[in-house]
Amino acid sequence: QVQLVESGGGLVQPGGSLTLSCAASESIVDFTYVSWYRQSPWKQREFVATLFRDRTTNYADSVRGRFSVSRDDAKNTGYLQMNSLKSEDTAVYSCKVYSPTYNSYYWGQGTQVTVSS
Repeated sequence: QVQLVESGGGLVQPGGSLTLSCAASESIVDFTYVSWYRQSPWKQREFVATLFRDRTTNYADSVRGRFSVSRDDAKNTGYLQMNSLKSEDTAVYSCKVYSPTYNSYYWGQGTQVTVSS
């Protein structure tokens, strides 16, 4: 089983930045991808970004150019760097990985990001 622990959420003013972390209990390079999703009370869960094992990336149109994904293999941690934050970015952000070892998806517990003045 894979465990994911997220951190880095908080309150930030519009235009500010935050970096979310997703620490995995196993080698992050073994995952097919590390993805980020978000959900707010007034929206269904939506895709934010993906970092594939080969380090290619994919972003939702709403965050492209403002958010970036990365990982630190030595720390088994994935990151979501969020810049130029807007009020509409307010949501609970969760990471998701796919492990081919276990042939299963795993989710983190989520971390709240609130963008407000």
